[in-house]
Amino acid sequence: MKQCWAALVVLTLAAFIPVTAAAQSGSPSPSGDRMSGELGQNFPNPFNPETKIPFAVGDPPMCTDRSRLYRVSLKVYNVLAQLVAIPVLQGGTSGNAGRPIDNLMLTCEEYTAYWDGKYMNSSREVASGIYLYRLEIDGMARVKKMIVMK
Repeated sequence: MKQCWAALVVLTLAAFIPVTAAAQSGSPSPSGDRMSGELGQNFPNPFNPETKIPFAVGDPPMCTDRSRLYRVSLKVYNVLAQLVAIPVLQGGTSGNAGRPIDNLMLTCEEYTAYWDGKYMNSSREVASGIYLYRLEIDGMARVKKMIVMK
């Protein structure tokens, strides 16, 4: 029972990470308090062994400045808030396909990330359970959860 409560506390705290990150950045985002992008639900969910994560940078298709670059990171964490993996960019017109999404400079567009369900820098598959994925665009963040089921 303690583990269930611990997981619930971690998930609750993770929901507040975007607010904290925005408040600590010190500079307002160009769009005010609103994040410049969206984080979609991974699919399939639950998944085994791999998944895709849709996300948008800027405000496509109504981007006014398509040359503007945004600093983007997407990371996967376990319920203990330990970094598990950094998905790679799949497709897109930015020329960054196949690169880990860690401080990538991306333009206003819709993207898809790919995660093979393995621990970072290893060939071991992650255990079944709940994982959190966090998209950060220019210091503003969104968090969602996904389920690995074996």
